Amino acid sequence: DLPDLIAKAVSLQPVDGDDKVAGEVYDFVVERMRAYAAEQLGVGAELFDAVRDRRPESLSDFAERLQAVKAFVALEAATSLAAANKRIGNILRQAEHAEDTVPEEDLLGDAAEKALFSALTSARADVQPLLEQRDYPAVLSRLAVLREPVDAFFDDVMVMTDEEDVRKNRLAMLASLRALFLDVADISRLAIK
Repeated sequence: DLPDLIAKAVSLQPVDGDDKVAGEVYDFVVERMRAYAAEQLGVGAELFDAVRDRRPESLSDFAERLQAVKAFVALEAATSLAAANKRIGNILRQAEHAEDTVPEEDLLGDAAEKALFSALTSARADVQPLLEQRDYPAVLSRLAVLREPVDAFFDDVMVMTDEEDVRKNRLAMLASLRALFLDVADISRLAIK
């Protein structure tokens, strides 16, 4: 665990160090990977930054995530899902949504809303063991299947409805969707054409 190793190294120094120093050292080490990612993996700055934002705990984990995101951007669903994640991030930021809320099935009304909830529940169950195995390509490939229910949700559902409970529930569902992708990388940073 790179952050733990750095924190331990900082604590052993003869001068006082703090979490800020440990964070700066982590950033320095990870930035050294940028050239490696470009030269050896063929990964550009945008993909690199999408993974760096998740602050992987090891350099090998970082490289595995980079490879997975590189494969993901080649998928047909990637453009739509990257745009949806960007939109979700903006909606959640503007709504000042509390991240710890969980969507409740009994508050779902629209068919598209129910379909997305069902797809999310299934995807979450499928990707959890894949995340534990660090099989990031399989995680993103599985999440790519969410394209249709996500597109239908945004076509058919008004997220910011006047009904507070329904609005909060929809925001919780979007936060849950975003969290699934954030387990690998922040794909909202990708501008896929």
